[in-house]
Amino acid sequence: MAVSEPVKKQFIEYIMLQVFDDQYIDRQEEKKILAEGIKQGMSVDDGLAIMRQIAAEKGWVIEREVEERIKEILQQFALNDGVIDKKEFEDALALFKSSCKGKVPEPELKKRLKKIILERGWKAKEGGLFGSKWFSSIPE
Repeated sequence: MAVSEPVKKQFIEYIMLQVFDDQYIDRQEEKKILAEGIKQGMSVDDGLAIMRQIAAEKGWVIEREVEERIKEILQQFALNDGVIDKKEFEDALALFKSSCKGKVPEPELKKRLKKIILERGWKAKEGGLFGSKWFSSIPE
């Protein structure tokens, strides 16, 4: 369904208002934005397309997209043996942190990475020579 220009402009203004203070669209804001799009008569797909386009143009972060990219990276790390080692975790964390442009605190990012790893049934390589429990020490 084609979205008329006046509706699209109003929707873009609404998105800009929601993202005004931090240039970061978390899951709650995304849902709120899409609900507004539905109120204005557009489909979820149209709302997502417009939101993604504006975010790309303005350099805004969409939390859901960042998490999807991180899941793909972790999957590549776990591909050969189903295990994520500490260096791979730290690499994913650094990418996650930079992709979020510092809008999410590191402890929260670690929790989210741990949750993704556990949900996918992957394991973390702990122990070794010094018996580090780096993964177990991350709160769930």
